[in-house]
Amino acid sequence: MFLAANTVLLIYLSAAVVPALVLGVYVYRKDQRDQEPVALLAICLLMGVCAAFASIALEGLGMTALTLSQVDQTTPLGIMALAFGVVAVVEEGTKLFFLYIKTWKNPNFDFKFDGIIYAVFVSLGFAAFENIKYVFSYGLAVALPRAVLAIPGHMTFAVVMGVFYGRAKYLENHGQPGKWLHIFLGWFFAVLLHGFYDTCAMLGTAESSLVFTVFIIFMYLLVFGLINRESRQDYKLN
Repeated sequence: MFLAANTVLLIYLSAAVVPALVLGVYVYRKDQRDQEPVALLAICLLMGVCAAFASIALEGLGMTALTLSQVDQTTPLGIMALAFGVVAVVEEGTKLFFLYIKTWKNPNFDFKFDGIIYAVFVSLGFAAFENIKYVFSYGLAVALPRAVLAIPGHMTFAVVMGVFYGRAKYLENHGQPGKWLHIFLGWFFAVLLHGFYDTCAMLGTAESSLVFTVFIIFMYLLVFGLINRESRQDYKLN
């Protein structure tokens, strides 16, 4: 009985975590100039988990604020307010906060592509934790949809943020203005993508499902296109 329980637990954990690890390894291997220390990437994953915990608290406050503002969260406008103004803003904000405090001044942050690496690993830590919650709450039936939709979604938002994050570091290292603008833009575009993703998923209409399908195709093309381009065009920040 004990062995069977452990086997089930292992299956559930593997279904929740393995997709994030596979994508993490893929992005790690794209770092062709100077691969990052595994210990630092493990810290980034942990920072993603911290961001997930922070998001739970902040999203609760955000939903309370919507309720007090008498926003009907069952209407399309209410769903958009929740998706963009609470979920996307909070989750991308917490990821960026923990990304910044643990990587910005790290001496290993010396190539532009590193910004993508760090952002992706923080995001995958977040996604893996979120996935564990969903798999243990709703069973293995949600594992495959989340593996092909939610986890790559989080990675897409992170890659976009990471592109601007690496450029911001270059500007600071060269004494040029624009650091905070680029950090903001990385967060802003990640919020737009995240909010649009969640809005389509939460509306649940035939039209939104069609738009969601097109967006998923766009998302895959965007994320792997950006990763390949930024990997090829990587350069030293100092």
